[in-house]
Amino acid sequence: MPGVLPILNEEAVRMAIKFGLAIDAEIASSCRFDRKNYFYPDLPKGYQISQLDQPIVGRGTLPIFLGDGSIREIGITRAHLEEDAGKSIHTAYDGLTGIDLNRAGTPLLEIVSEPELHSAADAAAYFRELHGLVTTLEICDGNLNEGSMRCDANISIRPKGAVILGERTEIKNVNSFRFVERALMYEIDRQISVLESGGKVVLETRLYDSERDETRSMRSKESSDDYRYFPDPDLLPVEIPDELIESVRVTMPELPTAKRNRYIHELGLTDYEAGRLIEDPLGARYFDAVAELSVDAKLAANWILGDVAAALNRDEISFVNVPIAPDQLGTLLKRIHDETITGKIAKSIFELLWTKGGSVDGIIESQGLRQLDNTRELEGVVSQIISDFPDQVGQFREGKEKILGFFVGQVMKATNGKANPKQVNEILRRELRA
Repeated sequence: MPGVLPILNEEAVRMAIKFGLAIDAEIASSCRFDRKNYFYPDLPKGYQISQLDQPIVGRGTLPIFLGDGSIREIGITRAHLEEDAGKSIHTAYDGLTGIDLNRAGTPLLEIVSEPELHSAADAAAYFRELHGLVTTLEICDGNLNEGSMRCDANISIRPKGAVILGERTEIKNVNSFRFVERALMYEIDRQISVLESGGKVVLETRLYDSERDETRSMRSKESSDDYRYFPDPDLLPVEIPDELIESVRVTMPELPTAKRNRYIHELGLTDYEAGRLIEDPLGARYFDAVAELSVDAKLAANWILGDVAAALNRDEISFVNVPIAPDQLGTLLKRIHDETITGKIAKSIFELLWTKGGSVDGIIESQGLRQLDNTRELEGVVSQIISDFPDQVGQFREGKEKILGFFVGQVMKATNGKANPKQVNEILRRELRA
């Protein structure tokens, strides 16, 4: 509103401190807000409240996990508080651009990284790791489509063996991990083509068009001097006492790196499984609850990354709305582990729980789904199957042992999937060799 003075959001300060603690950065004992002056349609007052040389969070580091299994520490230069601008809308109005000012003035934490990312894949891994961290800290919901978290990717190249980097370009507001990698790969190729043709890369802001898989120039990029920073006269400098920092420290959750190490070294998960689980903090929390109840953490990871993830994707929902409570999935996995039910029956129970609710043990008892492990009864089923398929019996006895799977399938079919697979294999081998 015209004439309304800005007021510092204390919760935003606490969130910034939380991020600083997570990256082991120095938290400023005092910081200041400045006016960043520029004209753009999404900034009608002509300046943005930001922090120039006294940011709230100083240097820190963030480990990233690369595709080859290696880990690299990426330096974070700083993180500063500023106000968000509006949003330009280019597609809703035939040939015109609209301006959405609903988010203007809301607190924003801008995180600036050191130039230590050497490939598009590194940049995507860094963005993914940062996303996991801020969502774990609950300082951002991480919704990329809605712009809760955005990435401005800067890229410059240099000839092999050279020390000094060339002129950089900035790709503005990239909103997915995949698009970050694709946009940077395109821009690398574009800059190489410009230089090889005798041209010059100019300092500018570019836009990534995901449909055409290309970047396009938006505007020339300003330098710090162009913004004519000066201290904001409407906001006093902020003192950050140690007591405030310590009060934030006690609220810190288990960080993604520590969680990953626990999953790998204590629960026996693979790097891939641990990485997939910590991508979504709510999913990791769900896994922790299930693993604690289910006896077998590896089995819990397989089900959550397999059946649960597939059902979430199919129904287009997230772990916020997952219809099976952790205690019920944990019970289901317990019943597999103690051989009350087979894996096949477990999948049918899972679908019932997902679509209709109920309890695992109640479904098992009401539908008679307990695993068939009566040896005499199984021997009778096996004997009948062997009688029904003499040709296949002959093939097995001639040394084609792979056909054993055929007989197992027939037994499982005859028992509606309730036969104990281990017992079935033992009885079949004994009877087929008789």
